Amino acid sequence: MIEKLVQDSTSLLRDLIRIPSFSREENQTGDTIERFLQQRGVRTYRKMNNVWAYNKFFDPAKPTILLNSHHDTVKPNTGYTRNPFSPDIEDGILYGLGSNDAGGCLVSLIAAFLYFYSQQGLKYNLCIAATAEEEISGINGLELIVPDIGSLDFAIVGEPTLMQLAVAERGLMVLDCVAHGQAGHAAREEGDNAIYKALRDIEWFITYRFPRESEEFGPIKMSVTVIHAGSQHNVIPATCEFVVDIRVTDAYRNEEVLDIIRRHVTCDVKPRSLRLKPSSIPKDHPIVQAGLALGRTTYGSPTTSDQALLDIPSLKLGPGDSARSHMADEFIYLNEIDEGIHLYIAILNKVVNG
Repeated sequence: MIEKLVQDSTSLLRDLIRIPSFSREENQTGDTIERFLQQRGVRTYRKMNNVWAYNKFFDPAKPTILLNSHHDTVKPNTGYTRNPFSPDIEDGILYGLGSNDAGGCLVSLIAAFLYFYSQQGLKYNLCIAATAEEEISGINGLELIVPDIGSLDFAIVGEPTLMQLAVAERGLMVLDCVAHGQAGHAAREEGDNAIYKALRDIEWFITYRFPRESEEFGPIKMSVTVIHAGSQHNVIPATCEFVVDIRVTDAYRNEEVLDIIRRHVTCDVKPRSLRLKPSSIPKDHPIVQAGLALGRTTYGSPTTSDQALLDIPSLKLGPGDSARSHMADEFIYLNEIDEGIHLYIAILNKVVNG
């Protein structure tokens, strides 16, 4: 059965590669995924370009595992030498836009879902969700359907990790900061220079170290990346604006970090968003232990995924290599898909049937 799932998954991935599915333009790949599941007797649900389904013997009294990956892609970069929408196979390599990020993960998770779909007596329900807008952290992707899916216990998020266990992921918070002074003439002792006020706060961002540190990532990293002030040489500026990029670790929630910052600086601080949260899963969690028992290793992922939109423990895991994501002539090895399906099934089997 698994070998048939591998064949079908590879065919599905080739079909998806043929269809342009840039973020916000994933309707046709959504159709293809929906049709693929329905042809195998699976009842599907859809909201915009997001498709999801549950195992046949879904029991509301049992906890549910979310299996999630995305079917949108970035646009091909100018370095492509191949047709990004031609799913060519050469020497065991499948080429095409979205093959590695994250088509291989998506079709492998779908295969694992289908493997367990008709099994009775599982300890957990399974929900497969093929979602949109991941590449732009859009509001009409996974975030849109989480309220519709229902209660979830934990998630496997399919992203290329070489099938190693990414047990933590940094969040992202971007702050727009404004230091306020008072305008005056530079030749006289007038005004209150907003640049000098901003410098004191910037020095705090450079030197402050949050008390709690992540086991996987160490300290939170804060970087001032943009600054703007002044209009002409002889005018003391009344305002100085700067931007801070903050990579929040799993040691804090975004809201906690924001509160600490506001208590230490004098400038106005406005977050662009608190949506992209850090995420993690305990190493003693059954799904992590199942992976470790199968020879996998754990690490902290520096890249952001749809994990950032989940408020449940989540594990990032999938075939392919993150280093290939968004590269020209993107590809995935066929044996990575094969391994991904087998490992997803083996890991899940230890949890849902163990």
